[in-house]
Amino acid sequence: MSKRRWDKVPEDRLILALDVEPEDARDSIRELAPHIGIFKIGGRLFTALGPQVVEWVHEAGRKVFLDLKFHDIPATTAGSVRYAARLKVWGLTVHASGGFAMMKEAQAAAREEARKLGTSKPIIFGVTVLTSFSKSDLSSVGVSGSTESQVRRLAALARKAGLDGIVASGQEIGTVRKAAGPRMLIGVPGIRPDEGKKKDDQKRIMTPEKAAALGADYLIVGRPILEAHDRVRIISNIKRAFR
Repeated sequence: MSKRRWDKVPEDRLILALDVEPEDARDSIRELAPHIGIFKIGGRLFTALGPQVVEWVHEAGRKVFLDLKFHDIPATTAGSVRYAARLKVWGLTVHASGGFAMMKEAQAAAREEARKLGTSKPIIFGVTVLTSFSKSDLSSVGVSGSTESQVRRLAALARKAGLDGIVASGQEIGTVRKAAGPRMLIGVPGIRPDEGKKKDDQKRIMTPEKAAALGADYLIVGRPILEAHDRVRIISNIKRAFR
């Protein structure tokens, strides 16, 4: 990985998707905080617990990636981003399919709110095509062409809007890098240490080693860690992909 684009410790390149039941969230944070630098909080957990779960991660001295995938009219999305910035999250997501104006206003809102608070601006990632989607799924919602072409289109739009990063499957890392340029960060979900194992609802998956070799900046991993008998060992194994 180019030193110009990356100089953080290994813990900060692995993002744990905290997809657990609400009653298990705090214990999981306490257990894994010594080994994980960034916890991803998604819609299910945030709906159940609200900002409280963000506070738990911060109390553990770790960062929050708020993955609520904002997708609304520009003004509404900008307002949501402002409140996320007040929670002092490290990063957040918007759907790139929300369009240029929405993404541009989201970035401006984050920058302005951070300036008012005197804090770091949250990193904003544009989500391209969900890893659960296939070409037929895109076609069913009216998107013609391949998954790759849709990812390319949305990544280029996110770059134009000034976002900081892109979320896409490992299979599109090269496509995103060409469309988004060398400075945008790439977060890759759908990571499976063993591609031969059950995919669950993920269709476009990749091993940590392949994703890191192709240039992923962050690996976003949930079930392979959370469902493991020895979570710490799996975390350690995944981190080796970056060494």
